[in-house]
Amino acid sequence: MVGLIGIILSLALLMYLAYRGITVLVLAPFLACLAVVFAGDLPLLATYTQVFMNAAGRFVITYFPLFLLGALFGKLMDDSGSARTIAHWIVEKLGAERSILAVVLACAILTYGGVSLFVVAFAVYPIAVALFREAQIPKRLVPGAIALGSFTFTMTALPGTPAIQNLIPMPYFGTDAFAAPGLGILAGAIMLGGGTAWLNWRHHRARTAGEGYGVHHGDPQPVTRRPRSAGAMAVEQEEVAAPGIAIAILPIILVIVLNFVFTNYIIPTWETGYLAEPQYGSTTVDKVKGSWSIIIALVLSSVVVVALNWSIMRERVVTSVNEGSLGSLLPIFNTASEVGYGAVIASLAAFTIVRDFVINLSPDNPLISLAVAVNVLAGITGSASGGMSIALETLGRTYAEMGQAAGMNPEILHRVTSISSGGFDALPHNGAVITLLAICKLTHRQSYADIGMVAVVIPVTALIVIIVLGTMFGSF
Repeated sequence: MVGLIGIILSLALLMYLAYRGITVLVLAPFLACLAVVFAGDLPLLATYTQVFMNAAGRFVITYFPLFLLGALFGKLMDDSGSARTIAHWIVEKLGAERSILAVVLACAILTYGGVSLFVVAFAVYPIAVALFREAQIPKRLVPGAIALGSFTFTMTALPGTPAIQNLIPMPYFGTDAFAAPGLGILAGAIMLGGGTAWLNWRHHRARTAGEGYGVHHGDPQPVTRRPRSAGAMAVEQEEVAAPGIAIAILPIILVIVLNFVFTNYIIPTWETGYLAEPQYGSTTVDKVKGSWSIIIALVLSSVVVVALNWSIMRERVVTSVNEGSLGSLLPIFNTASEVGYGAVIASLAAFTIVRDFVINLSPDNPLISLAVAVNVLAGITGSASGGMSIALETLGRTYAEMGQAAGMNPEILHRVTSISSGGFDALPHNGAVITLLAICKLTHRQSYADIGMVAVVIPVTALIVIIVLGTMFGSF
């Protein structure tokens, strides 16, 4: 019982102190050691160096290329002006009368193409402000619109998305980024449709009550765009060169297409018998082709971004590469620290009580207990990738075996895991939520109700629908 109290106290402190802004690089090992102290019968230093660090190291070894290349591609899309071009183009096509949908789709296309949600928030925010001001939509709805397009269906549901939340389950279930495409598309439609309907309803209520955009000091100036022939864009009164829409969107299309083609048609034709040898991990091509495909897709697409925008980027391409690469380090080590924390918790005798409770929530349907485990851990850590990684590190093999025993296609386990990570992760202490509100210069009191609805309530609803359909009809 003392050990269980230690686990609960450790998790509570992790959630609270992370919310207070203390880095998980320090919190995770410290609080893992606290749980060990409560357990009372494990060597502290050995647990840290041999359990915590080994688990964190394995995560870095497995996923560093994906974090690195994803951050690099996003930085190149940002610095080339492609992200701004895509956002402006969508806004121009949909018009001010569909401002909410325009902002959501601008964010969605960018994040589905691999651009970091933080880059997207910074790029789309000035456009959203201009649109919402013109349409007299309350500014407090801006974070909800950006969150819907960035934190939800393109992060966890749509097949092929290069978001890390869609890639982490691959080695655990032997799947690829396109796992359960039909269920993923359906979940994405529920999130997009439900979230957009909610925000439009909130706008309608505000308009009926006579509430407009409001007065907000420090807002960026209205965003305008010059024609392509002028060769420039005006963003916040700063002239920045940018490509046309065809050139801007081509790399995003390439990421998705190349990922699909290499996964399903090219890599399966390679001679990969050598993977069975110990020095290559004694594995099979089915377990690595998902990672290989997205690595190739991101490398080639990054090269295409630079090549197509050489006239714009030639003087700062080295800076972009360096900054994008360095920008991948903090996210991966944050997540790796949370994985190490989960490994330590899983090594404690008291964890068997927690494990058995979660698994026995629905012994005949592993999808339910899997969804609960990932959601709860994502909520506690305030991180979709962190919570999912802890759940899979501790219970991934168990769920794979349970799914096999139940005759389930591993693809549905992948998709349920991914979608589950994008539910309770967006609680108020989530780092992305805090950063988004800071970018928008708004508070939790002003805007979190809408973020919570579009990024927590509706995604969890979509998850429930997917579990029901997956249980009835299997993966599709």
